[in-house]
Amino acid sequence: MDKNTQKKQQELPEKGKFLSKPRVFFGLTFILFSVVLTFSFVSYLMNWKADQSQAGTMLDKSIKSSNLFGKLGDWLGNIFIFESIGVASFIIAFLFLVFGTIILKKKMFKPWKTVGHSLFFICWLPILFGAITKGQGVLSGVYGYQIMDSLNAIIGSYGLWLVLISSIALYFILEFNLRPSSIKSKLNDINENTIGRVKSMLPNSDENFDADEELIEEAENAEIKPSRITVTENVKPAKVEREAVDTEVEKIITPNKTSFEEDKNDFSQQLHVDLSPKPSVPMPSPEQAFDSKPSTTTTLTAEDDIKFKVEVAPVIDILDDSDRKSQELVEKHGLYDHKLDLANFQMPTVDLLKDYGNEEISINKEELEENKNKIVGLLKNFNVGIAEIKATIGPTVTLYEIVPEAGIRVAAIKKLQDDIALNLSALGIRIIAPMPGKGTIGIEVPRKNPTMVSMRSVIASQKFQNTDMDLPVVFGKTISNEIFMADLSKMPHLLMAGATGQGKSVGINAILTSLLYKKHPSELKFVMVDPKKVELSLYSKIERHYLAKLPDAEEAIITDTNKVINTLNSLCIEMDTRYDLLKNAFCKNLKEYNKKFSERKLNPENGHRYLPYIVLVVDEFADLIMTAGKEVELPIARLAQLARAVGIHLIVATQRPSVNVITGMIKANFPARAAFRVISSVDSRTILDSPGADQLIGKGDMLYFNGNEILRLQCAFVDTPEVERLAEYIGEQKGYASAFILPEYVSEDSSSTVGAFDPNEKDALFEEAARIIVSTQQGSTSMLQRQLKLGYNRAGRIMDQLEASGIVGGFNGAKAREVLISDLHSLEQFLDDLKG
Repeated sequence: MDKNTQKKQQELPEKGKFLSKPRVFFGLTFILFSVVLTFSFVSYLMNWKADQSQAGTMLDKSIKSSNLFGKLGDWLGNIFIFESIGVASFIIAFLFLVFGTIILKKKMFKPWKTVGHSLFFICWLPILFGAITKGQGVLSGVYGYQIMDSLNAIIGSYGLWLVLISSIALYFILEFNLRPSSIKSKLNDINENTIGRVKSMLPNSDENFDADEELIEEAENAEIKPSRITVTENVKPAKVEREAVDTEVEKIITPNKTSFEEDKNDFSQQLHVDLSPKPSVPMPSPEQAFDSKPSTTTTLTAEDDIKFKVEVAPVIDILDDSDRKSQELVEKHGLYDHKLDLANFQMPTVDLLKDYGNEEISINKEELEENKNKIVGLLKNFNVGIAEIKATIGPTVTLYEIVPEAGIRVAAIKKLQDDIALNLSALGIRIIAPMPGKGTIGIEVPRKNPTMVSMRSVIASQKFQNTDMDLPVVFGKTISNEIFMADLSKMPHLLMAGATGQGKSVGINAILTSLLYKKHPSELKFVMVDPKKVELSLYSKIERHYLAKLPDAEEAIITDTNKVINTLNSLCIEMDTRYDLLKNAFCKNLKEYNKKFSERKLNPENGHRYLPYIVLVVDEFADLIMTAGKEVELPIARLAQLARAVGIHLIVATQRPSVNVITGMIKANFPARAAFRVISSVDSRTILDSPGADQLIGKGDMLYFNGNEILRLQCAFVDTPEVERLAEYIGEQKGYASAFILPEYVSEDSSSTVGAFDPNEKDALFEEAARIIVSTQQGSTSMLQRQLKLGYNRAGRIMDQLEASGIVGGFNGAKAREVLISDLHSLEQFLDDLKG
């Protein structure tokens, strides 16, 4: 093993020790933080008007930030730039870089001098930008504006500018020593150094100086420049350095042809240069130049006047025929406009919704103080100490956040929920222990005089009007009086529950209203299922604009159970068709597919078309489960599992959130839940997987859960006359020729009429049902429902077929039908005869 290898192996452990030292970690951390600050500040300055209000909403996931580092970048920009020193904050980022290099022992900057300069400009720049911008914008920060404003009031604007100019002038004078005498002496030193450096590079002989001067004058008038000069020198390596040789060679300026012949001999004698044509020799290496040989040969390439032509290779057109055709179509016709059929359609105006007047929250200090004292007193009686308490007033409830003293168990406070409600004389309180993302325990107490949240106030808000969500749904306001929105396409389905009269139907109307205010008829279609026949009938006027139905359906709003089953299966067919279209278009979701179609990259002759979003709204799911059972649950579950990628979304509501209605299959595919007040804690656990919905106060008070945390909201109120005006406004405008037509669905288990039994048209479960009837000797339709997990309609049709075939007797009122076959052996023979 050679010495170099041993030395490297000895150095490896030392490098490992170096990298393991804490200073490397802290140094790199400072440098990384400097980079984060710099890019956060740049991004904040580009979008500070839009993102400034988001600096305090770090945990609100519904609010998106355009900063490169998200809400952290907004917060850093707001703290350092807006609330502090403006653009001078970049100096702070620079100081972190300096400190990082100092810790790493990289001497890139002089520490104390750099810090001194930085402190001066941190103080001076904000005042300068404050004077320039007059406090407008964020360049000066709060510090710069305040100092500028104070100086302007004391010494006036002229005095302010005099101070700024004088201070920066004094800074440069002291830093760079810009006094007249020092400037003059520096210029003299520069001239002397330059002249001395030039003289040192020239020969000492006056004759040689004159000869070189003549050569320079002749070279300036030269017209012919030889391309190469071969120089042969007798050099003594011990006395002459290579730098001197290079300097001498560079000073040789090629003369023109006439003067070259005249001074050839004299010039070659002085510098020992052989100017006769010789073959070129490559440049020697430094080792060869200082070898012990007495002579070296060097070849230099002179600058030639050669024409230099640059050609750029043409860009290769890699577009295939389909892409080229789509480009030509876009250039000729523009992007496909899906709104063209209803180009004159006017979106609804906010004036259609009722203005309920002032909706500002009134603060009742006496009520707040009274509730605070009661909470603190009650907890003190149970030996629960409170270190801090804070109240946040919402439209309906007030949130009291308490910080318990050290050693207090959270479970001890959660057990006191009923005692606190009794002591406060409240309709129902809800304890959040602990609050997500906070080190506090929340106690939600209903207000004595709640504030209404109208649909008009949330629709007219900038947050809703400027949203870029695909399917924006505005529910209402949070407990901190902020408008709460969610994207239905990201949920992707919503399960709603609530007892009768607690605001569930108003919540559905609020969701539909917000969608109607944002989406064009060509972009959105509704499939409405209303078993109660009165809740969604208001929307029948917008059938030719927003509704979808089966080809043979008379009305778009479905109320009959049989038509519900056919419609759900039709939606499954539509879902499968859309997946085939996405597959052929090489797209993974509806948004990409529609974008590609708008760019005319998909040929309509191949079945491609613009695909609107489809929202299935079921107002009373429990009634469908009772009457149709698995025939409804299975297509609903299938749509919930697969349909989100192709733009089909579900809103399912029920007033009975029991486990036999909201089954495990349904819950697994509905991550987003909205719960209004329910009767019992069991119902609350069924819909939300946690208690709390039974403690709501009704009238739109709701809990929203989307997999993370449960939010308490006050649902926006939209009255029936408002919905009527909205539907009339849309319905009076020009619409499509008919509603959006869903694919046709033909039921495979269509039954025959009693008395005309056809073995070829019998139900698929006919034989299994016959065996159950004969084995139990009970001709009961309800038993078939339980045993085969069928809906009432299908079980009734099977019973009619059994009657027509002669297995059971006729209808016998409240009693079960008579079974006409006594045992299974006889049944098998009977079934064989039917097949034969």
